Amino acid sequence: MQARAGSAAGGATALAAAKQHPAATSSLFALLSLSLLLLRLLLRLRLAAFRDAALTLHLVARLRLRPVTLRLPGPHATTLRVWCPASPSGKPPLLLLHGFGGDAKWTWARNLAALSRSFHLYAPDLVFFGSHSRSASPLRSVAFQARCAADAMRLLGVSRYDLAGISYGGFVAYRMAAVEARDSVARVVVMTSGVAATVQEMGELAAREEMAVEDALLPDSAAGLRRLVHRSMHRPPPWLPDFVLHDFIQLMFVDQRKERTELLRELLKSGAGIDPLPALTQKTLVLWGDKDQVFPVDLGYKLHRHLGKESRLEIIKDAGHALQLEGADKVNSFIKSFLLS
Repeated sequence: MQARAGSAAGGATALAAAKQHPAATSSLFALLSLSLLLLRLLLRLRLAAFRDAALTLHLVARLRLRPVTLRLPGPHATTLRVWCPASPSGKPPLLLLHGFGGDAKWTWARNLAALSRSFHLYAPDLVFFGSHSRSASPLRSVAFQARCAADAMRLLGVSRYDLAGISYGGFVAYRMAAVEARDSVARVVVMTSGVAATVQEMGELAAREEMAVEDALLPDSAAGLRRLVHRSMHRPPPWLPDFVLHDFIQLMFVDQRKERTELLRELLKSGAGIDPLPALTQKTLVLWGDKDQVFPVDLGYKLHRHLGKESRLEIIKDAGHALQLEGADKVNSFIKSFLLS
């Protein structure tokens, strides 16, 4: 009874205070409503863009990386943006190549900080990814991407480096180590990349999507991107509202969509563009998620067998195709132990 009386008295007091100061109460509610409206607009309109800006600030201010846009040699105008160390160091250089799911910042968001403690990092946005990596060339092959990345490292004055690539970046990394930068690449890390798949196997994997491969990997709707996230991750984020997905699509999948569609079709037709696929001469670490639904783990074992004694295979449990995100700590640890041993 005393508790109820106290509650009633408190309510009466608050009501009396509100009646005594109606203008202040009205202003408070107006301010609260305005704040909620602004927050809603911020979330609805610019969440992915703000995340992108935050990643840029983190790379520049905390990791001391800076974006450099390079004009590459060749008959067609080609530029490549590379995230590079702002100052020299005695750390071994490591080149990171992303896949189709995003550019360098988004792909390696959970890896750059940990790896930068041990390596002098270089992370390009591959040609036709991002707003700065562009080309007038008609070429769409893995060989073209590999040559562009190799040319960029030469322009940056890096003559010897280790190399890591995930998914599509793994095809490019393999090609660089085998052909375009064979004498420059010391060791290789290939992650969840179907390099060892035959053309027939690549076609079968694409047929499983039950839609055009560009629609599966370059979605233009919230439903399509949600499907891709669930396909790429064993433990996808539980909260994926449509407005966030639409914002990410505008940020990542609209610009140069035609060129990336052509990259995908060329990849399905030619793979790494080397037939028969050679075994690399460099020591190679193969990393795979045991729940990969894009390139099944069997392709990891197949690549390991193809590479022979110069390779090492590590399967990361409870991780899907985006294992650099889901299994970031293990990926970082495996890369450091392999390359620094």
